[in-house]
Amino acid sequence: GQDDDPPAGAALTQAFASQGIHLDLDAGVCAVPVSVEVRDDLLEYLLVLPQGASHESLFVAAGDKAPADQRAWVETLNAALLAMGLEAGSNAQWVEKDPRPTPDEIRDGAPTHDVIPPTGDTFFMYCAWREEEEVYFYRLEDLITNLATGRSMRRHGWVYLGSRMVQPRPDEPQEVLAAELEGNLINLSFFRAGNTLLTASLDDCVHQTIWLPNAALTPPRGAPVTLIFTRERLKSLPERLEEQLADAGSGE
Repeated sequence: GQDDDPPAGAALTQAFASQGIHLDLDAGVCAVPVSVEVRDDLLEYLLVLPQGASHESLFVAAGDKAPADQRAWVETLNAALLAMGLEAGSNAQWVEKDPRPTPDEIRDGAPTHDVIPPTGDTFFMYCAWREEEEVYFYRLEDLITNLATGRSMRRHGWVYLGSRMVQPRPDEPQEVLAAELEGNLINLSFFRAGNTLLTASLDDCVHQTIWLPNAALTPPRGAPVTLIFTRERLKSLPERLEEQLADAGSGE
């Protein structure tokens, strides 16, 4: 926080910083270190833990932490996002078509449901990294190719879902976040369960086979980059975040 932050605000910022999470409530910015995972295969997720669907996620988080600490990190990230004043929105909904298509129409590919994209409070998302003296700063969507349109993913607000509480096992009464348990934090393609912290919210996200990393822009696999969540659009990378960027030339 700034020098004139109330003590509680400064303590909150420091608590998140100890987990590697940069939170600036005045600027409406949260930033976390992640690493590039998938560069040349289809994507269904944007961010996961190592135990999650890492084979179909652009980024992996908290890979330097033990599994128990990875799960705690998810709770801390969710608390940081909540501290920015969001309320959980609604996941995508599948509404059966009325009238229902005929069997012949269904065989010809007619959809049986209309899909309503997620709605609610949104974040804009960015990605930044350094390569020697050069600083790279992109809207997150610019790093994802939509094979259906031949362009980058359309820029939009990502809906905060906040995951949901689940019971890990019948003999464990303590509930945990489903995102923490499954290790899948931000999804590109829609999933009915709504277990992630954030979801993309474009009509095209009903498809699971059209999203591919924009390999021409994306650093090497394993490269450290900073994932940024903001409430308002950014025109440039905040100076304090630029000072913290790792060099992404160290990937595989």
